[in-house]
Amino acid sequence: MNLATQTADFRNEPEPKLACRNVWKIFGNRPRRFMARHDNNPSDEALAADNYIGAVRRVNLDVYPGEIFVIMGLSGSGKSTIVRCMSRLHDPTHGEILFDGRDLSKVGKKDLIQIRRHKMGMVFQHFGLLPHRNVLENVAFPLEVQGKGKRKRIERAREVIELVGLEDRIDNMPSELSGGEQQRVGIARSLAVEPEVWFLDEPFSALDPLIRSEMQDEFLRLQRLLHKTIVFITHDFDEAIRLADRIAIMKDGEIVQTGTPEELLINPANDYVAEFTSRIPRGKVISAQAVMDPLPRPEAVASDEYDAPLISCESTIDECAQCVLTQKGPVAVSDLDGKIVGRLNRETVIETIFSNTSDNGYESS
Repeated sequence: MNLATQTADFRNEPEPKLACRNVWKIFGNRPRRFMARHDNNPSDEALAADNYIGAVRRVNLDVYPGEIFVIMGLSGSGKSTIVRCMSRLHDPTHGEILFDGRDLSKVGKKDLIQIRRHKMGMVFQHFGLLPHRNVLENVAFPLEVQGKGKRKRIERAREVIELVGLEDRIDNMPSELSGGEQQRVGIARSLAVEPEVWFLDEPFSALDPLIRSEMQDEFLRLQRLLHKTIVFITHDFDEAIRLADRIAIMKDGEIVQTGTPEELLINPANDYVAEFTSRIPRGKVISAQAVMDPLPRPEAVASDEYDAPLISCESTIDECAQCVLTQKGPVAVSDLDGKIVGRLNRETVIETIFSNTSDNGYESS
C-alpha cells in the first residue's frame, strides 16, 4: 500500500483522532481581549498595529488514527508552536483542540496531566535524558511518574528498549551513548507509556546525515509494528516525503496546503508550495496511477495486448522507469486486484522525471 492509498483509507475514517479548529496562538498583552475585539479573526495589519505576534493563525487540520501527519515549514513558520498547542504545552489563544472529539482547551489541569501521562508520547530535538540514570532507568521514568510498580515499569522498559534495538546498552549512562543511541532512548521512553498519539518535534535534526537516515528507517519500522497516530515536525522536505502519509506546509503561522507528498508536487496551491517542493525528485514521489492514461473500464490481466510485465498503480515512476523505458510500446498498469486500469508510456515517464513545471503552471525551479 503506497502513501496515496493509505491516505485514502485514513480519510475514510469516521472521526479524526486529533483535530484543530480555527486555532490561534498570539503572543502579546492580553491576547484574548485583542482577539475578541476583532471577532476572533484579526488581520495582519491589526496584529502589527498592536504589536502582537501571530505565531499560529486560523489553523484547521485533522489527524486520523494510524496516520503519520507531518507538519513542516521554515524556521518561524509556527510548526513547533502548533504542536505545543495540540499537546496543550501552550494554551491556544482561540479555537478548539479536539482529542477523540473532546476539546482539550476546556480540560482541567488534573485531567490534562492524566491525558499527557497516559495517552500522549513526546520526542523533541534535544533528547532530555536524565544524566544520572542509565538507559533502563531513563526509559522507565515516565512509568515511575505514572505511579507504576517497579516490577511492571522495569518489564515494560525492557520491552521497548528491545524494540528500539538497545538491549545491549541497557546499563549504560547517556554520556556513554552516541547521538543516535540517545535518540533511540528518547523514542523508547516516549513509547513506554503506550501513547495513543505520538508527537515528534524535529527529533532527528541534530543528528549526522547517516545516523539521521538510519533513525528514519527505525522510525518507519516501529510504525509498521505499532501503527501509532503520529504528528511529526520537520523543516526537511526529503524527510517529510519519506515518512509522511500527509503533509501540512506552514508559512507565517498559517497552513497553506495539506495533502499527500504526491498531491503537493502535482498540484501546489501557490508559488510558495511550488518553491518548497521544487528540489524533490518527482520520480521518487509520483505514482504510476497519477500520470497513467486511464482506461474507461478495467481489463482482465490475461489480455494479450501487452508483452511487458504489469506495473502496479502504486509503483513510483522511479520504480517502474526501467521497465517502461525498455519497451517499445506502452506498459499496462494494474490495480490491487490485478486488473489493467491504465497505460504508461515512455514520454510520460521521461516528462515526469525531468519536468520542472507542475501541471497547474507553477514553476518548480
